[in-house]
Amino acid sequence: MKKSYYTQIAGLGIVLLILLAFKNYSKAESENFPEIKFISENSPVLSLTDFDPNDLNEEQWQHLGFSSKQIATILNYKKMIGGRFISKEQFKKCFAVSAEKYSELETYILLPENNKEAKSNNFKSFEKRTVTISGRFNPDHYSANDWIQMGFSEKQADAILKYKKYLGGSFVSKEKFKECFIISEENFQKMSPYLILPEKTPANFTHYSKNNKYEKTNIQYHLFDPNTLDLEGWKSFGFSDKQSQTIINYRDRNLKGSFKSLEDLQKCFVISAEKFEEMKPFIRLSSAPNNENKIKQQEKTDFSKVDLNAITFKQLIEFGFDEKAAGSMIGFRKKLGGFVNKEQILTTYNIDPELTQKLLATAQLNTSNVQKYTLTEAPEEWLRNHPYFKYSADKIIYYRISNPDDRKIWKYLKLKPEYETRMRLYTK
Repeated sequence: MKKSYYTQIAGLGIVLLILLAFKNYSKAESENFPEIKFISENSPVLSLTDFDPNDLNEEQWQHLGFSSKQIATILNYKKMIGGRFISKEQFKKCFAVSAEKYSELETYILLPENNKEAKSNNFKSFEKRTVTISGRFNPDHYSANDWIQMGFSEKQADAILKYKKYLGGSFVSKEKFKECFIISEENFQKMSPYLILPEKTPANFTHYSKNNKYEKTNIQYHLFDPNTLDLEGWKSFGFSDKQSQTIINYRDRNLKGSFKSLEDLQKCFVISAEKFEEMKPFIRLSSAPNNENKIKQQEKTDFSKVDLNAITFKQLIEFGFDEKAAGSMIGFRKKLGGFVNKEQILTTYNIDPELTQKLLATAQLNTSNVQKYTLTEAPEEWLRNHPYFKYSADKIIYYRISNPDDRKIWKYLKLKPEYETRMRLYTK
């Protein structure tokens, strides 16, 4: 009897387990699992225009590619320095702005280069201006002079017009007008009631549809060799300064000085298919004598006798660097007080690594005139301005008051090994 009873209980238990398992399976089968989405590795390309970082709200910082965390850091940093950036130099020091990001934004920032310039009378145009509105107006019809009369600086007026051109020649709506980096939230609120524009962007608006089109008016094409065309020549075909320089850099750096075929020219990303078809009948490719000319030019200077701590801007251009790269290298050298080893030069922004390696293999490096200090003797100004010391300057100055011993100061700083190694290049 007992055996039969336990057998029945066990049987019931097994049946219950099967029913429970079936119920869970049915539930799982009916669950809606989240859809898996793959994130593209290609981040969106930013379309930039001139802006004052003091006038941007959170949404506008996001348009520049900053995350919410980075934006919070930037805004807190701005409060800490008195509520306003006075120079590019000051903006660059915010650690939420990486060196790469600053390099990308630098030319568009409407601020003086450094604090000294900001305090001079030559930069009144960067001060915050009061906008005066006389009545209702259509911003599409405003010229640079109209914007200046309203209260914007000459540079800001130019940037507003560039933004309109970027949109395709019209601000389209108040929504789009508000997105212009130059128009602060405060100024937009003042202007909004007077703007003769629709409140919302039309549904059929093709996003920046005309952005990459070129104006065909007044462009007189003629037979030309893209291997010998200079900056002004490309500009005469309707390209902007930046686009023209990009084409030249693409030719001289990516293609080693010459377009070998029409396909090479067509691959340059700033030349649209439409623009290429316009130019195509006038293109006459040479066998690139340009390279020979460059070699002859470079022979004017014997670079094996040139000191990298004394090489000039003109000599760097002669060697093959573009103006931006040459300026970056000399600017970095000046901030450091001179290079101590050749590897430092390779960390310069905006340079062509391959061309730089060639220069390093050719030229000499004399470090005898590079100024070095102990941590206890280093001038405060030197510590605060030197690229390797400026982030630790306050700590060094604080520690050496009570511990004028370099070994102790190094210990207290608790630096990452790579940072300490760089700093020791400039200490005795």
